[in-house]
Amino acid sequence: MRALGRWLLLLLWALLGLQLFFVLRIVSMNWIAPESTSFQRSQAWRIVWRDGQLPWRQDSVSLAAMAKSLQRAVIASEDSAFTQHSGIWWQSLENAWEKNNRAKAQAEKRAQRQADKPVAVKIVGGSTISQQLAKNLFLSGERTLLRKAQEMVLALTLELLLSKSRILEIYLNNVEWGEGVFGAEAAAQHYFGKNAARLNAWESARLAVMLPRPRYFEKLAKSAYLARRAETIMARMNDVVLP
Repeated sequence: MRALGRWLLLLLWALLGLQLFFVLRIVSMNWIAPESTSFQRSQAWRIVWRDGQLPWRQDSVSLAAMAKSLQRAVIASEDSAFTQHSGIWWQSLENAWEKNNRAKAQAEKRAQRQADKPVAVKIVGGSTISQQLAKNLFLSGERTLLRKAQEMVLALTLELLLSKSRILEIYLNNVEWGEGVFGAEAAAQHYFGKNAARLNAWESARLAVMLPRPRYFEKLAKSAYLARRAETIMARMNDVVLP
């Protein structure tokens, strides 16, 4: 029992040390932008392993060097309550939970009718921009309760130690917008051949719509869905309050 107690104590100290590391890293982001994120490093390894080379586009710029239309479009698409919550939007999580439960129930009914065919279930998230940034910066993409709990803690820490505008700036400079394409500046150059500051409302909306599945939509840049969804986002942009 004593040995077990010592191991548990060591585990507790290790967890506390990890949280302290996260806190210090986040505090430093007030002045020093992260050179890379956990997600970016995992993507880099995947590309190098597959292709033997690393095509990479990323140019960090200030929030002022990104079109306000892009900022509005991303908030409208990804987290319309960004300026109102403290890192976690509980209503969005509840809605996602209910939607996923309905999707699973429908999938089970289809599976019973089609016993010989696998039935895919589309899982939607309710993560805020702060949660997405926390996951991309520090965590893996696995779907476990432990990882989700750590993501929530980190999101609350980001909101406590950084301003909303700084969170948005770091997010927009590091989010994936295609195969080896990270950040607003690289995305603007890759898709439209211009600086992020010169993006118009339509271009901004199209980029925002790509965010949930950027590598998928990179290959379907002219899809009807992108066009329809971009129109929806454009209609919401004027209601967005920027930090």
